[in-house]
Amino acid sequence: MSDIIRQPVEITYQAELDALKAEDTGKKPENWHLSPQAVVTYLMGGKTTDGTEISAKYIGKRRLIETAVATLATDRALLLLGVPGTAKSWVSEHLSAGISGTSTQVIQCTAGTDENQIRYGWNYAQLLANGPSKEALVPTPLLRAMESGSLCRLEELTRMGSDVQDTLITVLSEKMLPIPELNDSIYAQQGFNIIATANNKDKGVNELSSALKRRFNVVVLPLPDDMNEEITIISRRVSEMGASLELPVPKNANEEIKKVVTIFRELRGGETLDGRVTLKTPTGNLSTAEAISVMVGGLSQANWFGDGQFNAEDISSNLVGAIVKDPVQDKAVLEEYLETVLKKRQEFADYYQTINEIL
Repeated sequence: MSDIIRQPVEITYQAELDALKAEDTGKKPENWHLSPQAVVTYLMGGKTTDGTEISAKYIGKRRLIETAVATLATDRALLLLGVPGTAKSWVSEHLSAGISGTSTQVIQCTAGTDENQIRYGWNYAQLLANGPSKEALVPTPLLRAMESGSLCRLEELTRMGSDVQDTLITVLSEKMLPIPELNDSIYAQQGFNIIATANNKDKGVNELSSALKRRFNVVVLPLPDDMNEEITIISRRVSEMGASLELPVPKNANEEIKKVVTIFRELRGGETLDGRVTLKTPTGNLSTAEAISVMVGGLSQANWFGDGQFNAEDISSNLVGAIVKDPVQDKAVLEEYLETVLKKRQEFADYYQTINEIL
């Protein structure tokens, strides 16, 4: 067992990538490790001719992944858009692993991200000693991707300021990065492209300029429409994370996941699943990713402080933490939901009791 908490996905899923590459006879764009068809299989799941099972990394519409891969095979950048928790970063990571063989050329965009973190930096010791030179240049993930003809990931693009976002316009339109200090430029190799992720739900989001928007093809990743699909996603991720944390997943996991998904879908939808009761919605998103976090937290609680089986006591604290983001407004929403909905459901009696004790 590796001491690394989380390996890059190209290492975690190396056997799958190797199996796909070994039998991949499809035409590949320049510097791609897999053909577009094989990349889609890697994301959506399947089976190779030698019997290797390719696990589904994304559970949803195949057409969305095909569009994303087709975009990256052109000169247009890809923007994965959606509310928090729709697997944008997860898809971005696996697309990079399947196409470029590496997912680690990533820039995490924040309000403090400046142009130097996007374009390039300097080794100031060499800069002071010898002046501007290529040896003194410190390449960013973007610059390395341009030089190697691979993908660069920009996470939460709308988190950084609009002026810094527009640094990308020259790179995306001209496929080059000027270095005025050296009177030189870096030209992108074949295979270079950018995958950005963004959401428009969080406060403080910076809108993309129209000039920058035009250079991206947007693929919207939605929340799962189908409840069983959402349960499958959560169950799979909980199993994977349980294995990485060496925490055995209880046999009753799916039963409890279904209850958590029911609560989440009703609260975020503003009505019960049968449509008979209208509900107030909390301020949070209650996404699939939040549900995964609730279940993994409950898994840890059950293994370290319980009997190893999921029960309401293990899950409820994490559930309340996910729902109650605003201590006044969200608490009132949850209390009303408990009294109007959960109280009347016998199968949720333990959740009704334990959540009331926490509140």
